[in-house]
Amino acid sequence: MLGALVLWVGASGCSRRVPEGTPAEQAVEDAPTVYVARRIRTLDAAKPEAQALAVRDGKVLAVGTREEVLAVAGATARVVELGDATVVPGLTDSHGHLAGLSQALASVRLEGTTSLEEVRQRLEKAPSTAHQGDWLVGQGWDQNDWATPRFPTLFDMGEHLKDTPVALWRIDGHALWLNGAALKRANITRDTKDPEGGTIVRLPEGDPSGVLIDNAMDLALKVLPPPTREQHEAHLRAALEHCARVGLTGVHDAGMDLRTFRLLQAWDKAGTLPLRVYAMADGQTDDRVQYLKDGPFQGKLLTMRAVKLLLDGALGSRGAALGAAYSDEPGHRGLLLLSPEEYAARVHAFVGRGFQVATHAIGDRANTLVLDTVLRELAATGTKDARPRVEHAQIMTAEDISRLGANGFVASVQPTHATSDMPWAQKRVGPDRIQGAYAWQKLKAAGAVLALGSDFPVERPDVLAGLYAARTRQDASGQPPGGWQPDQRLSGEEALEAFTAGAAYASFAEGQRGRLKPGMDADFVALSVDPVDAPPADLLTGQVRLTVVAGREVFRADAK
Repeated sequence: MLGALVLWVGASGCSRRVPEGTPAEQAVEDAPTVYVARRIRTLDAAKPEAQALAVRDGKVLAVGTREEVLAVAGATARVVELGDATVVPGLTDSHGHLAGLSQALASVRLEGTTSLEEVRQRLEKAPSTAHQGDWLVGQGWDQNDWATPRFPTLFDMGEHLKDTPVALWRIDGHALWLNGAALKRANITRDTKDPEGGTIVRLPEGDPSGVLIDNAMDLALKVLPPPTREQHEAHLRAALEHCARVGLTGVHDAGMDLRTFRLLQAWDKAGTLPLRVYAMADGQTDDRVQYLKDGPFQGKLLTMRAVKLLLDGALGSRGAALGAAYSDEPGHRGLLLLSPEEYAARVHAFVGRGFQVATHAIGDRANTLVLDTVLRELAATGTKDARPRVEHAQIMTAEDISRLGANGFVASVQPTHATSDMPWAQKRVGPDRIQGAYAWQKLKAAGAVLALGSDFPVERPDVLAGLYAARTRQDASGQPPGGWQPDQRLSGEEALEAFTAGAAYASFAEGQRGRLKPGMDADFVALSVDPVDAPPADLLTGQVRLTVVAGREVFRADAK
């Protein structure tokens, strides 16, 4: 069987435990584990490559040649032969949404649909897990992939669903498509006003079309039944297992709701949380009140030290806040989801409670506002080593790229966003502004630390796909030749560094993880492909063979 999950085992990482009993048996139980592979990329400048590493009590005990490591580990060490695998430090997705992934895995999956007819076909085959109460939920549609790239309407879902409320998230999570039953349940009519920071898309005669953008989504979400406790727990476990399966040892969760955080706290306390989770408090909703009251949290594998704020929408739905109008929609500059005054107030409150500020900013107007506001707050309070994060940093002016790098900001960017958006991004912003878009090398040159992620479930959490996109700026078929804006590609080592050491720095953990050296956390992944030297195309077919977190094997692909 391929892909055995070995979740939540003992601290030694063994998939087979020795029964407790005699001192000799206990000594074997507590003995180090030695992993031997064709190559171990440590990202430690003093010893960049090795062939073996020893793990004990969740830490790296030794790194070096097989003989060197076995000499340190001792005769009772358990030896795991990984063959021709390449071992790398623990891979972390620096921007994902575990609750969103849990819902996406259970709902109607609409990614990759090429027409409204295909959407309807998938809705007809909806799994039983795709219901919340009597509502049908789905995720992943993108009108840019359809033959006629227009927003859908309430009339496009099919007659068989006319009596069932249906809510379908756009792939970026910044637009929600409803049918007539859902609009009625939410009491959204032609007389409903657009909320601040949101848009109710309307038909020519003024009636709601069925698509809600950004803050307007709240009109429907407040009447959408939440998942039951059983659904929430089962779906969240499935999301964590999926992350382990694709080679992630950690996730930075970009805006965690309080319900999910409380569940992860319980799992972390019980020792059943399989991955490291660096949670950013949801600073957008009313949950922020409790987060401010509680302050930062540090558990075993669960940390909350940051807050996530959303300043604008997404480029694909034209919600990103631009300084000048969209090139393909004259007069429209996108949406600010928080007023400048409210954003400043929330930054002030969370900085005062010791939180790192991470802000979703896609458009150049939003990015400028983040830099202006956060720099002003940090200067006024004298806060040092704050490591503020810009989540996405997608469309930026040259001046703001320089300011971001010069002032200690972390650029949390997603390589697969660039390769997903490249067919239409320039249409949105034109040939001049696109020069500051998805500009990874420019950000690095300015001094910014890059932390790479996927923004799952907007993109797949498969980290090998992220490494491929970072190195090539091409889609899976190798287009465009040479890559889109190829001067902004990352080298294999730069990409690996940003998924490991960069992620660790972004979460104040560079002293504990991100590299493989004695004394650091034993978080690592064994891959069938070398992410640095292998031809990039090999990453698309590469496999995760082993995922280890704090010395525990949380996923192992066993061929039997």
